Amino acid sequence: MARAIWSGTISFGLLNVPVRLFSAVARRNIALREIRESDSARIKHRRVAEGTDEEVPYENIVKAYELSPGQYVPLSKDEMAALAPEKTRAIDVQDFVDIEEIDPMYFDSPYYLGPADGAEKAYSLLAAAMESSGKAAISRFVFRNKEHLAAIRASDGVLTLTTMRFHDEVVPPSELDDALPDKKPKVAKREQQMAEQLIDSLSTEFEPDAYKDEYREQLLALIEQKAEGKEIVAPETEAPKATKAPDLMAALEQSIAAVKEKGSTAASDSGSKAKAAKSKSSPGAKKSKAKSKSSSRSKTKAKASK
Repeated sequence: MARAIWSGTISFGLLNVPVRLFSAVARRNIALREIRESDSARIKHRRVAEGTDEEVPYENIVKAYELSPGQYVPLSKDEMAALAPEKTRAIDVQDFVDIEEIDPMYFDSPYYLGPADGAEKAYSLLAAAMESSGKAAISRFVFRNKEHLAAIRASDGVLTLTTMRFHDEVVPPSELDDALPDKKPKVAKREQQMAEQLIDSLSTEFEPDAYKDEYREQLLALIEQKAEGKEIVAPETEAPKATKAPDLMAALEQSIAAVKEKGSTAASDSGSKAKAAKSKSSPGAKKSKAKSKSSSRSKTKAKASK
């Protein structure tokens, strides 16, 4: 059974909907320990004062802001507590906006919102209204001693809450200095059309279960092989080379041709499978199957009589 990690109330206008917050992400990370290679002794990390080997107890550690290298402004635990946001149980909706207007870069961690006991009707009403409008509710709420900006959305009658980054936390492209070109190179119309054609030929409906964590699967396989005592030989890999400008058209044409060939092969394979399935289910096939069964029965009877 899912366990709520926070409870509160969605508040906007005069409407209050009691809700419970549930995690929408199941982390699948593989926990790896640090050991000494020679004898597999576990490595532990200590809180040690810089320049000494003295371990500092947790209660003696405070937060500090570094003004300049080596110069800090310490902040006591009482001072930090005084700055902590007021612990409320309200998710205050500030605005409703079109979902398409929110740049995905602002989204952070997703959660599910479920109705509190007795709030099922109000919850369903809010979910239906939001889903019909296609709007997201931009809200603020305090979670784990920190105020969060969040977007509430509705899908299939279920409310989801995704914490968001504040505007000044998203780095604008203008601050990337030399990472991006100052002037955009001119793109030939024919090249753009070919690129659009390639994108169109590779387009499909989004199916989340089609994408797997291949690194995690390979790491698990590696761990299993090592546990069985097998010797692992690392394959030689070569980084792909960037397509040079004069070769762009040729690369695009080859890519489109490869996609078309792959599509025709898949279609012929599915056609062959359909024919095979059809022949198996055809009346003629059923009759021949019935004949073979009856002949085998008669042979068995003849053997038994002998």
